[in-house]
Amino acid sequence: MPALPAGSTEPISGIPGIGGPRSVGQPWPGDPVTPASPFGPVRMPGMVPPAGVRPGLPADGMDPADDAALHEIQRLLSNSLSLAGGPEDVAVRLRAALAQAQPALFAKLPGGPVWQAEQLAQALTWLVHNLDQPPLLAAASGRLGVALAECGVLPQQLQLAGAALAEAMRAGMPANGWRQDFDQAWRSTWQHAYEWIAHGMAGAAYQPAVWMAVVVGHERRRDDLAVLRLRPYLPMPYRPGQYARIEVPELPGIWRPYSLAGAPRRDNIVELHVRAKSEAGVSGTLVYHTQVGDTVRIGRSEGEMGLPESGRDLLMIAGDTGVVPLKALLTELAATGDPRSAVLFWGVRTLAELYDGDDVAEIARACRRATVIPVISEGEAGPYASGLVTDAVAAYGEWSEHEVYLAGPPLMLVATSAALQLLGVAPERIHHDRPE
Repeated sequence: MPALPAGSTEPISGIPGIGGPRSVGQPWPGDPVTPASPFGPVRMPGMVPPAGVRPGLPADGMDPADDAALHEIQRLLSNSLSLAGGPEDVAVRLRAALAQAQPALFAKLPGGPVWQAEQLAQALTWLVHNLDQPPLLAAASGRLGVALAECGVLPQQLQLAGAALAEAMRAGMPANGWRQDFDQAWRSTWQHAYEWIAHGMAGAAYQPAVWMAVVVGHERRRDDLAVLRLRPYLPMPYRPGQYARIEVPELPGIWRPYSLAGAPRRDNIVELHVRAKSEAGVSGTLVYHTQVGDTVRIGRSEGEMGLPESGRDLLMIAGDTGVVPLKALLTELAATGDPRSAVLFWGVRTLAELYDGDDVAEIARACRRATVIPVISEGEAGPYASGLVTDAVAAYGEWSEHEVYLAGPPLMLVATSAALQLLGVAPERIHHDRPE
């Protein structure tokens, strides 16, 4: 599901409870008895195997009656969506109804209410435009099921979606505007979509999850470094501090890990900071040959770095682009109003390498108690500390009671971890991902 502006939202009451998707044409609890569909029973081609080959079918095996039924349903969905106020308004009402009926559902999905409503609106639009292509619809619904399962959503949490969708449509129409053929079209469509989504959820345990994402921002911050902003087409869960593997179309089958920055509580945008030693490889492609509108593939988020539940104050030490996961942790502190103190030492060789200083400082200001201390190891240091980052850490204070997070090149991790232990920090309080 992809994103849109929020309009006014009022919770929708009176959504009937149901036990799962109903057969096409069957009434939902609390609904009046509905007459048979004016266009006859609906068969999604490719979903239900025919009992036998019917005579007179064209060479592709598709019954013209199936195509006619699908186009009629597509027309009804499109017309009713417009009459109900458009996908944006319907999505806001749908999200409000589902959040009221299943409060835990949207807490499992990335992004806030506005972003989630935007994704629902784009999903409704895509559904209507592609309803006449059942194989595409089935495949996309299955991929959505995989993404939702990765977020921790259970099939039963979607069982109210059909009734909620019908009510969200009905509530946006003028008096007596909701017709039985509209109701039938949406409910029959949801029955098939639910089955395909549930199938994808079941298959998530047996196949690796991969998200297609579009590049929505590409900024060269240094000659050898770019900051990319990616928007996955489907909800992608990750925790601040984690990383994921990226594949570019130019190098199929080659995956490289990159730390993730962003604000999963606010939106579904993933931020990568990529440094390339040459124009070759995945990093070189991302820095030198990728532009807005291109697509990449993102694997499942990995890594155990995350804010501890101990309540201890935090010491963070980054080397160069190692600032990315620590920036993500600061963003989480700001988003949650966490009262813990956090001190981030960011070690770079020269002043010119402080490519993300303004953004990191702005996030720190949004935290309740956060300090950022750049450390320049070579040349003019300007207003910042100079020398080795470990010396700056030792001179700044006493850290034995802090939880410590490290991110940077492998040699920096080893040297900094050893220096911290000499300063009295217990090894179990020093956290970093294993270098690859």
